[in-house]
Amino acid sequence: MGDNKGAGIGDLLGGDDKRILSTGNPEIDKKLADGLPMESLTLIEGENDTGKSVMTQQIIWGAMKGGMDVDLYTSENTSKSFINQMESMSLDISDYFAWGHLRIFPMHITGFKWSEEEMHDVLTRIIRHMKTSKARVIVIDSLTLITEYTGQNDILTFLTSCKNMVDHGKTVLITLHTYAFEEDTLVRLRSICDAHLFMKKALIGDKYVMVMEVVKVRGARKTTGNIVSFEVHPGYGMKIIPISMAKV
Repeated sequence: MGDNKGAGIGDLLGGDDKRILSTGNPEIDKKLADGLPMESLTLIEGENDTGKSVMTQQIIWGAMKGGMDVDLYTSENTSKSFINQMESMSLDISDYFAWGHLRIFPMHITGFKWSEEEMHDVLTRIIRHMKTSKARVIVIDSLTLITEYTGQNDILTFLTSCKNMVDHGKTVLITLHTYAFEEDTLVRLRSICDAHLFMKKALIGDKYVMVMEVVKVRGARKTTGNIVSFEVHPGYGMKIIPISMAKV
């Protein structure tokens, strides 16, 4: 991308049709064949504290810089804590939020227990809300909350509905904790998705770093198995670590 030095992220997303969703981080984009495909369903999977939310935050930043509206459904944050987290990574989204280009919908209600019937209704409402939203990019962080109160069929139906939205112009990203799903459910979820990123930890010397493995990206060549490792430094953001140093 040497000829485009100095160009904005929006100029690097493929001209007028913008078929690629940049993460806003050139090193990560390189591992994804320049970024994630637009109009795709991406699964970001891993255990606790492996960088799933960090990666979604980076992708949200890339979408904002690319001029796209984003809806975030989160069981991990309130609006205030999410904006503060982004700022701690040197990603200031306050203006985008203030102007309505980023909308945040907290899904977790403290002290409230969903029943399976209520969660089924919530999933239906979320899908309806996503369909009518003007946002081109939709992030669900995370699907794990939903699994606590619903069965495999409802989860797969929800993912299939997300996939149908992709066919109508939406780009959807979903995070989940691997431990919360039965293996056969995971296999089916992974197969539904167009892109699959697996997050884990690796040991470098005496400290752990976060590692993203690109399991698959629809339509991209030579991306499967690509790995990027990174740390998150408060006030600085993501710092890429050479994978040759890591013991995965």
